[in-house]
Amino acid sequence: MKKVFLMTCAAFCAALFFCACGDAGKRTIVISIPSADHGWTGGIVSWAENAEKEIEKKYPDVDVIVQTGKDSQEQVNGIETMLAKGVDTLVILPHEPAPLTNICKKAKKQGVFLVVVDRGLAEPVYDFEVVGDNTGFGEAAARAIGKELNGTGDVVIMEGVQCQVNTDRVNGFKTVLAKEFPGIRILQSDNADWNEEKGMKVMENMLSKYSKLDAVWTGDDDVLNGALKAYEKSGRTDVKLMVGGGGSKTIVKRVLDGDQLVRLTVTYPPKMIYDAALMAVEKKAPQKKVVIPAEIVVKENAADFYYPDSRY
Repeated sequence: MKKVFLMTCAAFCAALFFCACGDAGKRTIVISIPSADHGWTGGIVSWAENAEKEIEKKYPDVDVIVQTGKDSQEQVNGIETMLAKGVDTLVILPHEPAPLTNICKKAKKQGVFLVVVDRGLAEPVYDFEVVGDNTGFGEAAARAIGKELNGTGDVVIMEGVQCQVNTDRVNGFKTVLAKEFPGIRILQSDNADWNEEKGMKVMENMLSKYSKLDAVWTGDDDVLNGALKAYEKSGRTDVKLMVGGGGSKTIVKRVLDGDQLVRLTVTYPPKMIYDAALMAVEKKAPQKKVVIPAEIVVKENAADFYYPDSRY
């Protein structure tokens, strides 16, 4: 009886082990990201799913799990569950840096290889990070607008959510205009929270306040879509250029088609989650901080940035 009992316990423990860790011999990579609550995060989800398919096809010994969370707590809960089951690598784009830091520290203590994307953590506990160039994003937009306006004119700014990403972008934009295009005036800078509906409302207010505008920088393609609706509805024709950012397929298609109002955009590619996942599976990166540069998209190169099947 004792022998049978011991064999039964051994079998039970083995069963628990394989249930916890998934297929025997496979590494588990978790990609933890925010839910698709607006266009750019929709692009993040799409590219994460692309990474899952490509990695599992190329590496039969790897199981990729994409988790989405509607807020920081849901993201933490999802990672907690996976840590209990057994994780080799975690690729995370945090909803917010601070609330996700402790769970990432816990993952590192368990020996998990950690890659952080875009928003960083409150403490640099990761193995490496993949980020967009937010200062360069603002600088690139300012130079493009400055050249298109021949160094003179009146512009308005629609900012994003008040966080470090937004601060870096706006500071980069303002610094370049002040140094390189002193003949361009910034009439107003207002928050549009990277939201299409709010972009439309802010644009309506700016149009009612200013009888003449030369350019609009929204810093986000969702906001630009809203601003365009307000402008087109107004019937005005004074604005020479409207520039967003991010690289959404809707805006890139307008650039590709030769739209005279939307002649260019600036990339902040959600594809960075895909690039991070592919580096994470190999557990190596060119450097501890990989910066994805901001690029100017114009009609001549727009086809290279147009992904019609993407959610974004």
